[in-house]
Amino acid sequence: MGNFSSGIDQDFLDILQQHTAGNPMNSSIRWTYLKPREIVSELLKKGYSVSRNIVRYLLKKHEYVKRKAQKNITMGGHPDRNAQFENITQLKQDYLDAGNPVISMDTKKKELLGTFYRNGSLYTQAAIQTNDHDFPSSATGSVIPHGFYDLKRNTGYITLGTSHDTSEFACDSLFQWWVNEGIIHYPKAKSLLILCDGGGSNSSRHYIFKEDLQKTANALGLEIRIAHYPPYTSKYNPIEHRFFPHVTRACEGVVFDSVETVKTLISRTSTSKGLTTIVHILDKIYETGRKYAADFKEIMPIVFDTHLPKWNYRAIPQE
Repeated sequence: MGNFSSGIDQDFLDILQQHTAGNPMNSSIRWTYLKPREIVSELLKKGYSVSRNIVRYLLKKHEYVKRKAQKNITMGGHPDRNAQFENITQLKQDYLDAGNPVISMDTKKKELLGTFYRNGSLYTQAAIQTNDHDFPSSATGSVIPHGFYDLKRNTGYITLGTSHDTSEFACDSLFQWWVNEGIIHYPKAKSLLILCDGGGSNSSRHYIFKEDLQKTANALGLEIRIAHYPPYTSKYNPIEHRFFPHVTRACEGVVFDSVETVKTLISRTSTSKGLTTIVHILDKIYETGRKYAADFKEIMPIVFDTHLPKWNYRAIPQE
């Protein structure tokens, strides 16, 4: 069964890549929600005459084995879930075809700084001693890694905040990414697509994020398009399985005694397939509980899509 077109393997993997999720703590655990008949349909579009048996062979060859999950967790769903996945797939392709950047964004777990235990093991000449309890009162500070993953260039960018994970911090991190990386590699970009979850500092429900996003678009002079993943599907956000697992591995077992140490460790994040990482420290105090301007909703320049507007909208720079 292995004597068909040599290009089918890469096309098969490209199809799965658009419909794959994973565990942000373990890059080896990945899964696809496509069924064999759906993969057959996608391969037929690329000109391959294949059957479900060939697709099952390709799945096995590339170590996609049908398994049952060990636990069942009911977290809810949304009736527009599939429609938004299809929308995101189309947006990604449109932006990549046009040469515009597609960035996946999210924030990793806040970490305490100090002599606290962290999972993982290292080669050492003596045992590393850490506190037997992780009391925040014993910390010398904290660090919040806010990440961007460039889908086209396979590069990661982390902003290390030392204050709070707010919408202003998320947008400042975006500003830093663009002036330090984005504009260099996409000097002719007309628009930027950001894929992100629906909660947290970039919540789809909060107008304060939209207000800060508009300010960022104005400052950069660049249109910013947001596409949120539906509730309970954040694991499909590319950054969760293409970047964050490797960041976690680069930091395993090492004590986070300072933000400089964290920067050094995360900067080492790389893979044999060419992933590289840049880290920037943003030592700024962010206010929590901020409210959007009283008249923002009435004069808001944010442009919402006609299709699933709650998850898809653009911040267009104002003169």
